[in-house]
Amino acid sequence: ALDGALVDIDDGGQVEDSGSVVGDAPTATTAHEVREHASAAAPAARGVRAAPAVRALASKLGVDLSIVTPSGPDGVILASDVERVAKVLANVAALTPLRGPRRAMAQNMALAHAEVVPVTLVDDADIHAWAAGEDTTWRLLRAMVAGCRAAPALNAWFDSQALGVRQLSQIDVGIATDTEEALFVPVLRNVAERSREDLRTALEQMKQDVRARTIPPESLRGHSITLSNFGMFAGRYASPVVMPPTVAIVGAGRARREPVAVGDAVVVHRVLPMSLTFDHRAATGAEAARFLAAMMADLQRPD
Repeated sequence: ALDGALVDIDDGGQVEDSGSVVGDAPTATTAHEVREHASAAAPAARGVRAAPAVRALASKLGVDLSIVTPSGPDGVILASDVERVAKVLANVAALTPLRGPRRAMAQNMALAHAEVVPVTLVDDADIHAWAAGEDTTWRLLRAMVAGCRAAPALNAWFDSQALGVRQLSQIDVGIATDTEEALFVPVLRNVAERSREDLRTALEQMKQDVRARTIPPESLRGHSITLSNFGMFAGRYASPVVMPPTVAIVGAGRARREPVAVGDAVVVHRVLPMSLTFDHRAATGAEAARFLAAMMADLQRPD
């Protein structure tokens, strides 16, 4: 995702097809099979080398010759090639075009892959001192504010064309929100200046609006940094995707209890795995490390 959003929703609650998506790629054992898993719905392509009888066979079996890897001399497609692909396609579901949020998400993921130079740092925050029932999301947001203050370079937008950075004074956090349709990133504005209660109320309302598809487009755009709390599902560490023009994304894994050294003793504490992915074009490794260190220090506070 992101000026801001992985997907855009218009005023009528409909998702536009422009934006970014991650789709599942078919599993294949060879590079040839990957190519041959493509749709066979299109008519046999011109420009491929195949005898009329082979073209007729491809038409009969519903195989698009443009996806067939030729094995004949000089790149000629043989009948055996067509039959091989037909057998592969018989065990593969028909191509399902990505639409709406999924299409938008895929396009944005492709943009991020093409533009960003990602580097990921990971560490564990010892949260043994937290009170029972502590609000993890609130603590993560507060820690991100501490990180942005320690390393302002990560709260910024990077302009790939001009090769320049726009520093942002306000911290607007995009919250990665999973739905059955796709990943949405609604924005919590001005996080540093808002109370815990205000942010929690706003966050719950955003989640409801995303699920109901009533969130306004402006609430999906313009964040300065992103939070992905994937640990609520599973996983310890990750390399979350930085969506241009933002510079960084924080990932929080699933908290766990593990032995830690406290002085000369070994005790069991609760720890929170943290991942920080940043665009190395816009920030240095030292800046990213300062950001993560400031987050960790804030997370490890008891209050």
